[in-house]
Amino acid sequence: MSQDKSYPDWFAVDWGTSNLRVWVMTASGTVLDQAVSDQGMGKLTRDGFEPALLNLIGDWLGSGTTPVIACGMVGARQGWVEAPYQTTPCKPFVNQLTAVNFLQDPRLQVYVIPGVCQKDPADVMRGEETQIAGFLSLNKNWDGVICLPGTHTKWVQISADEIISFKTFLTGELFDLLTHHSVLRHSIDTDGWDDDAFQTAVSEAISRPEAIAARLFSIRADDLLHDRAPGQACAYLSGLLIGAELAAARPYWLGQQIAIIGSSSISGRYAAALRAQGVEATVTNADRMTLGGLTKAYMTMKDTG
Repeated sequence: MSQDKSYPDWFAVDWGTSNLRVWVMTASGTVLDQAVSDQGMGKLTRDGFEPALLNLIGDWLGSGTTPVIACGMVGARQGWVEAPYQTTPCKPFVNQLTAVNFLQDPRLQVYVIPGVCQKDPADVMRGEETQIAGFLSLNKNWDGVICLPGTHTKWVQISADEIISFKTFLTGELFDLLTHHSVLRHSIDTDGWDDDAFQTAVSEAISRPEAIAARLFSIRADDLLHDRAPGQACAYLSGLLIGAELAAARPYWLGQQIAIIGSSSISGRYAAALRAQGVEATVTNADRMTLGGLTKAYMTMKDTG
């Protein structure tokens, strides 16, 4: 850690496939500054991670060594260093950080948070465990189910501060593929929206999820024959996919205390879809949960190191 108190005590890093985000931190958890770049894991070879990080934090480094706590795809097999999965049931990253031992710059001390795996049925997560840890650090003795919507949405059962089980849905990736690489791309405007179309689609998908393939094509047919508004089509597509997910995830959300961690727009859609099923969910701020989890990991490392 830097001995010059004008410099930060550590850096919190969220390193995903597409983007790199850094928070400049004090020991007490105060954010001094933050930065972001498009240098995600997907764009880097193994020898490119250190330069990408230094490009963001170099001006903040003193002459001493400063810890960096990182989560996300940076710890994947194709990332900077592979951080082995913890196996459910487990508490998120309890004293199991993986050090990057081949750094060129002596001012860096980098630790990567491990993901979580489930052996049967097979499933994995990287990055979400940090958000879960942040949520649990802010909500003591919380039991229930956490939904983390996104490209690969997770439904996670929590009990006694442990991840008991989880299930991943490809909902966000399917939405992207269908809107940009299928025949539906001619009928959909992702900048538009219609709440009624969304709720109608959610209801249809939950009641008859086996019909989703036919309902998907109806989006194109409605556009050709009835000139359906592209924004309405977008909402309907989103509702079909989220509704089908809710139908399959029913054992996770039915009769449970639910929290949602994600971007405000997609979290709002999930909350609205659940509310229509008579289920109220607590919507939280994803960045705050990520930073909370990274801070917990730093405090744990400091206390045990």
